[in-house]
Amino acid sequence: MKSSSSFKSLLGGLMLLAAPSALADSAANIALFDSKIATARTSASPSGATVTRAEMVGALDAFDRDSWVDATERAHLSTKVGNATFLTGVAEDAKKYLNDFYELNDAETYAAPLGMNAVSGTPAQLYGASGALASASRIKEGYIPYGQGVANQVTLTETYGWTFGSSYDYPYFFEPITQAELISRLQARTAYGTPSAAEVNGAVAYITQISQNSQRLYVSSWRSMGRGGPGESAGFVVAAVSTDRRFVRMVEVLTWAE
Repeated sequence: MKSSSSFKSLLGGLMLLAAPSALADSAANIALFDSKIATARTSASPSGATVTRAEMVGALDAFDRDSWVDATERAHLSTKVGNATFLTGVAEDAKKYLNDFYELNDAETYAAPLGMNAVSGTPAQLYGASGALASASRIKEGYIPYGQGVANQVTLTETYGWTFGSSYDYPYFFEPITQAELISRLQARTAYGTPSAAEVNGAVAYITQISQNSQRLYVSSWRSMGRGGPGESAGFVVAAVSTDRRFVRMVEVLTWAE
């Protein structure tokens, strides 16, 4: 396994080399975000002049086209979060998504030291039921030492990539989700079949045990070579984060494999 420090050094060098391009991307991403919000505010949009959560998600997707929210993009978002004028006509759940996205994507360039280890017990034991979802799951958890950072975008993505030990070639990017969206994800068909209601209920309880008070739930899709079979595979990973943003539990689900 490559060291985190080596990865950070490489990442820093690549960021310096890519700086002019990144600035150009930032301008385009910001313009796209503003354009999508403007469209959402028109009376011709599906929800009328109200900006819904779905529309906010679609607008903020402009910033994950390159899998990173940089300092320029973060500064632009800082003029929107808490801005009464901007938030006028924005639905409450859309405001929450904006706040959650802004908190997660803090433009940090170095990951906090989040040590992740496999949990004790099988997924079936932890969910309280066996079946397709338990068979498709891998679970790890860990914490960031006090005073050494919080679980943000760079921490979650770097930690997931290294500690789950797969060669991910899909540009995954964590996004906030609600508990209802978590349930919908877990109910979908996996590489081993369709999960039972008992599995889903158990998995939801186990995952939200960490995020219950903070409501910090994040999800990312992934694609890889060599996970779950000799060919290509894909799935998603859910990250539940504690109130102090130091403890993280990740549940990876394999949805298909060749």
